[in-house]
Amino acid sequence: MIERRHLGRISFGEADDLQRALARGPRDYVLLFQHWPVYTKGVRAKEEHFLVAPALLNAEVVQTDRGGDITFHGPGQVVAWPVVTVADHPGAGREHVGRMEDAVIEAVRDLDAEGVLGLVGRLDGYPGVWARLDSRPHKIAAVGARTIRTEDGRRRTLHGVALNVSVDLDAFRLIVPCGIPDKPVGSLQSLGLDVSDEVVEERLGRALVAHLGGSERVARVERARAEVSEERPLIRRLRKAGVDLETALPLATRKPEWLRIEAHMGSEYQSLRTLTEDLRLVTVCEEAGCPNIFECWRDGTATFMVNGERCTRNCGFCLIDTRKPLPLDPTEPARVAEAVVRLGLRHAVVTCVARDDLDDGGAGAIADTIRAIREVSPETAVEVLISDLKGSPRDLQLIIDARPDVLNHNIETVARLQHAVRPSAAYHRSLTVLARGAAAGLVTKSGLMVGLGETEDEVQVTLSDLAAVGVQIATIGQYLRPSARHIPVSRYWEPAEFDRLAEYGRSVGLSHVQSSPLTRSSYHAREALDHTPVALSTRR
Repeated sequence: MIERRHLGRISFGEADDLQRALARGPRDYVLLFQHWPVYTKGVRAKEEHFLVAPALLNAEVVQTDRGGDITFHGPGQVVAWPVVTVADHPGAGREHVGRMEDAVIEAVRDLDAEGVLGLVGRLDGYPGVWARLDSRPHKIAAVGARTIRTEDGRRRTLHGVALNVSVDLDAFRLIVPCGIPDKPVGSLQSLGLDVSDEVVEERLGRALVAHLGGSERVARVERARAEVSEERPLIRRLRKAGVDLETALPLATRKPEWLRIEAHMGSEYQSLRTLTEDLRLVTVCEEAGCPNIFECWRDGTATFMVNGERCTRNCGFCLIDTRKPLPLDPTEPARVAEAVVRLGLRHAVVTCVARDDLDDGGAGAIADTIRAIREVSPETAVEVLISDLKGSPRDLQLIIDARPDVLNHNIETVARLQHAVRPSAAYHRSLTVLARGAAAGLVTKSGLMVGLGETEDEVQVTLSDLAAVGVQIATIGQYLRPSARHIPVSRYWEPAEFDRLAEYGRSVGLSHVQSSPLTRSSYHAREALDHTPVALSTRR
């Protein structure tokens, strides 16, 4: 079974890291997306095929391990990378390329019912897919692939096809595209076919799944009803994502028994509050209104929030302050470390607000906090719950180099609801952050909420994707609406459903799944690490 993932616009580096992480796993995928402007060089690329100096190009230049020469990728071009297992014989790679070309030809012909592109197909002696074969051929799709062998002996595919829909063709005039100097590059739009990128992506994705031998696992969600201009952007995004707001639970809906929490404000709770006030520390327990605050604080456990208490993002589920952030406090790492010592913590959890206003996204301060804790309490396990750092591998490396015992980044929700729930983040970016952490040898962890309008099948797909990129620990909890300005609760999931999700997560390869109505990212964090096979082996 081949699963489709529509990733939106993504950098080449993120897409490459993601495909390689997925290639190590057992599942087959077709990844569909668009690149930011980038020139890519295949293994047979010739430097003289750059008609201007690469440094003068208004785009990134990347060396790849696919076949072929130099080409351009950018907005208005639908890219599809199948990550699938192929037969193990010498001609399998060429057969795979042929099937991809067949899929592109079928998709384009289906879209061009009036035949405005002329004859569409292959051109003898030249790779890719061509239009106007009956007059002057124009190349409309480039094809470049590679197969690799996994540790368990399977032959897996990387890279794929790029179909020009409405891409800026001027970018191709700065190179010899695919090493072919005498034949023009065209796009569906330039050749007269008026069709949207979204429609092309959908049709190409279905054709690739069919031609590569799979069937779709998750049906495409029906289009949401027309947006209403006076609705808040949050509500419009939810409707567009297919969430039925008419059946959502009113804010005053009485919670079921399994979500009712008794407050225990005993001496342990009061002493921890005194400690955080004394050291001028912020806890996400208070800022995010965590339902487990009484249980955790009674046990002397808290999750410290660094980089201030104001977030640069405005996610639809979160209670964190979104006013303009204040400058970082350089004494904060030392104060967190002192709290760890005074509490005698065996496992310290450090989270952060998103700081897109900082050059490093706040990664340096998180790394400083890890080192500060290690200096005064070397036996304490340190777990960090980080933002996506806008996908920056450089910033993430600052944290990786500090070697936290657990690298946690929450994917939060299923792919369909990502833009509605957290418009400044992306499903593919979260998977890539986690894949990079796992590739660096860190224990990786992620969490998601239910009750936002997702289906059980979609949650299972998300758990499968997390396992596929190397995540070892997952948390699943019930979303609780902080206020009337936040996303409505679609429904309350029952305890038996959480148990079923945990069982499924373990079945697809997650080492530990903490799944219950009141589970949050840091809930029973120490126990989760203790149940992970490579626990405490990540430090260097």
